[in-house]
Amino acid sequence: MKRNLLAIAIPALLVAAGANASIEVWNKDGNKVDFYGRVKAANHITDRGQADEGDDTSARLGMSGQTQITDGITGYGRWEYEAKAGKNSSNEVRYAFAGLNFGDAGSFDYGRNDGVLKAITAYTDVLPEFGGEAANNDWNVLSARTKAVATYRNNNFFGLTDDLSFALQYADNGDNSLYDDDKYGFGFTDSIKYDDVSREAYGANVQWRIFDTGLTAGAGYAQTSTSHNRQSTWAAGIKYDNYNLYLGANYFQSKIKNLVRYSLVNRNHQTLYETYVDGKVRGFELVAQYGIDLPVGRLTPSLAYVQHKFKYDSANYVYDNTRYIHHGVNSPLAKYVSLGATYDLNKNFSAIVEYKFNLLDRKDVGAALNTETQRDRHLNKPGTKDVLGVGLIYQF
Repeated sequence: MKRNLLAIAIPALLVAAGANASIEVWNKDGNKVDFYGRVKAANHITDRGQADEGDDTSARLGMSGQTQITDGITGYGRWEYEAKAGKNSSNEVRYAFAGLNFGDAGSFDYGRNDGVLKAITAYTDVLPEFGGEAANNDWNVLSARTKAVATYRNNNFFGLTDDLSFALQYADNGDNSLYDDDKYGFGFTDSIKYDDVSREAYGANVQWRIFDTGLTAGAGYAQTSTSHNRQSTWAAGIKYDNYNLYLGANYFQSKIKNLVRYSLVNRNHQTLYETYVDGKVRGFELVAQYGIDLPVGRLTPSLAYVQHKFKYDSANYVYDNTRYIHHGVNSPLAKYVSLGATYDLNKNFSAIVEYKFNLLDRKDVGAALNTETQRDRHLNKPGTKDVLGVGLIYQF
């Protein structure tokens, strides 16, 4: 890259920001660099004490570039940074990877990138403000952004058809699918220190655009490489995107081997019996959206339903002719109906509104996780309350 790139890029950023235009700061001799960004000013209006209550303002800035190495090989890279400006004033490098594209032979890159299952869970991660539970959680393997991932992608099945694509991925101690010991208070085994163990993982996906119907079907699988506490996820989805109508659905199942430990202890604190059971999360998401062109801009109403359940089985064993039973758990992690809309005034500015009808009961696991501050002695958890999200988005 030439040394005067910054001298070109900084004035371009200032001019383009005022003109609401995309920023192409370099495009010459097979080299191209683009800058992009987003400012979202949003607020979640709900009961105080709920985890997602309050300001959700954030800003992102990113760049992507490519360089022509030979007639058939292109180098590329991407970097994106987000700063939270609300009550959670944290910063995150969302993407940082570089790779080579070999045309019909596919591409290979390494760095911080989307997990291979994100391509499937993204079918329903399109809500105006909320959503994304299938991707951005600790239960699923390689479904969210994660560090240290090597990814091979082929978007046209070696040049044979543009309708079939697949990806293979390996994560070297990625940070998706990590656990703190007994994070959720379910009696998880203290012999598994998830944050102290390498979560080496691998996965794959395949997607098929079904001819010219507007339908795309996809599936994927990923798992960690450890044996005693192996964590695995498979996901399948389908979407329809045609004639202003968008429909999306996905289903996933995650399993963690030996997640919960049951122990029988005598009065001297000696362990008489010990057994382990697996933990599972099953979930599905449905979304429907329709775009309506208006004299000024475009309005897209959105309707969705999300339900995820956490489960582990009871333990039943006999000691000295006495039967001991430890009861399991089968409880929703997320359960809601979403009704909202996105109003795109133009390609750079949007207004969003979304109402989440929370269907969790106060005894559900998800209610405990959604509760940041318990406010009454009757356990009427704020995590069961509805949420209204409103916001404005400027992007370039």
